[in-house]
Amino acid sequence: MKKAALPADETLRLQSLENLNILDTSAEERFDRLSRLAKQMFATKVAAISFIDANRQWVKSCIGPLNQEIPRDISFCAHTILSSEPLVVNNASTDPRFCGNPLVTAEPNVQFYAGYPIKHANGTILGTLSIMDDEPRGFDDYDIACFKDIADLVQSELRAIQLTTQDQLTGLLNAHGFQVLSQNSLNMCERLNAPASLAYFDVRGLKKINRSQGNREGDNALMFFAELLTFGFRDSDVLARLESDKFAVLLTNTPIANTQDILDRFKERVDRYAVEKKLPYTLDYNVGVSWVDAEGDFDFTELLGIARSFATKAKP
Repeated sequence: MKKAALPADETLRLQSLENLNILDTSAEERFDRLSRLAKQMFATKVAAISFIDANRQWVKSCIGPLNQEIPRDISFCAHTILSSEPLVVNNASTDPRFCGNPLVTAEPNVQFYAGYPIKHANGTILGTLSIMDDEPRGFDDYDIACFKDIADLVQSELRAIQLTTQDQLTGLLNAHGFQVLSQNSLNMCERLNAPASLAYFDVRGLKKINRSQGNREGDNALMFFAELLTFGFRDSDVLARLESDKFAVLLTNTPIANTQDILDRFKERVDRYAVEKKLPYTLDYNVGVSWVDAEGDFDFTELLGIARSFATKAKP
């Protein structure tokens, strides 16, 4: 086996990684959903999002059997960060860089590996999106293109952290974060010829709640609605609070017929929640929906504008 060299910008790279404050943090759904997506799309044993520290590969998100820390000396991902191009190892047992690697000769018995470099906004490569399997396999140009789409989503999540794109009250994405991640998700749908839908929610009566129950209860109402969105939609969907009482969800790989069923079930959940919690108000809302199929225009701004328009027209 061959130990990976150090990148030319190693000092800046490590400083950028430290400044991100992501090492040794808890699991986050924003990354786990992308690991699940990669594992499902390529049907591998393992999918992971990792960062290369000074002496270790630290795994932020992993679906499948893989240690959270791996010595950098034996890390496949330590080789991936040496280039802006993906690294594909079709058969590790016959690759001189990895054939004697303990990750190959013992658990998890890596035979196939593909890694895509994940960059900081300043261009340094912090880590990788990787998939692994215990059998050799092929990985063609189309696979690499799809793999890049998911890696772009991981990179967007990192930049979302850097740009502070989280809504502080609800924990959902804010408007900027929603735009960045939604357009990347739409790009992936377009490449895969997969449909997508966007639902825009206008929560009614917030001012009335603030007046009658106080601003704190108004904030609680918004947090309740965000919680219901989180449980009512899939892990792979993109959720956001755009403005004070405006929310949105991008549903990837979802035709409009399925979207309507999802929205009907969500409405039932919202109504049931208000009764179960004995809220002194109802969480009424208007919703507008836009969608795009394989032949359509996967443009975020247009989809959001159409959904917002429908929600506005739906007002009583």
